[in-house]
Amino acid sequence: MTGKIIKGIAGFYYVHTVEAGIYECKAKGIFRKNKTKPLVGDNVEIDILDADKKIGNVVKILERKNELVRPSVANIDQAVIIFSIVNPKPNFNLLDRFLATMEYLDIEAVICFNKKDIAPEEDLEYIKNEYGKTKYKIIYTSTKLNEGIDELKEVLYGKTSTVAGPSGVGKSSIINLLQSEIVVQTGEISEKIERGKHTTRHSEIININDNTYIMDTPGFTSFYLDGIEANELRNCFPEFFDYEDKCRFNGCVHVNEPDCGIKAALNNGKISKLRYENYKELYNELKSKKKY
Repeated sequence: MTGKIIKGIAGFYYVHTVEAGIYECKAKGIFRKNKTKPLVGDNVEIDILDADKKIGNVVKILERKNELVRPSVANIDQAVIIFSIVNPKPNFNLLDRFLATMEYLDIEAVICFNKKDIAPEEDLEYIKNEYGKTKYKIIYTSTKLNEGIDELKEVLYGKTSTVAGPSGVGKSSIINLLQSEIVVQTGEISEKIERGKHTTRHSEIININDNTYIMDTPGFTSFYLDGIEANELRNCFPEFFDYEDKCRFNGCVHVNEPDCGIKAALNNGKISKLRYENYKELYNELKSKKKY
């Protein structure tokens, strides 16, 4: 039988199968021998040891689409990056770190701005003006008014999505609304190992329907742009692509070079000034790291 690992605690892997719900599994020793480890999000094959008690063994990890290191999760189709418009106000530099990292990892990103119901109109207009110039889909939500949740469900449908963002922006409230019409099966896990209620929170997948999953990943709240070289960062800002052929120099990094197509587009209001300033800050950060 095949399924998806939705949680891992203390050597136990909880595998959601479409046919029969959640199985509690151990990993076969061959994984340790090959120095591999099943991850939350892995699609796996399992052998059934006890169908009534839903106990089995993970015997094969199917090919991974991608893998994140922090947190250690696999097979992400998209990241829903959640920030609030107010309380707290968004840290746009952090938002652009998230977006750049997802571009680097080739993971589609959707931006969700929450707490629309209490946001001043000028804050909404500022966000629409700056991020409306990007390629990203933007959804405005209010968990209090249940606004934007249906639109978010449409974006999630048929995919495995991770939720990312800082504390206090309403991630948990949004996840609760997204799963409000289903019976979450995590209770099966608590019945099987009581200590699961008391462990540090682990990455966990919530199954909304047969092929739609949300990955709740604690610790997925900040980024340091691991692995990205300074001269690669320009490739992580996709709105630059339309104007790079106007740059005089091949390999232009759009900071100090003359006759730069990106800076010309910026001056013409076609590229977000906020995003460009964040790009320069991140570029200089990555460039200074290389010296040490």
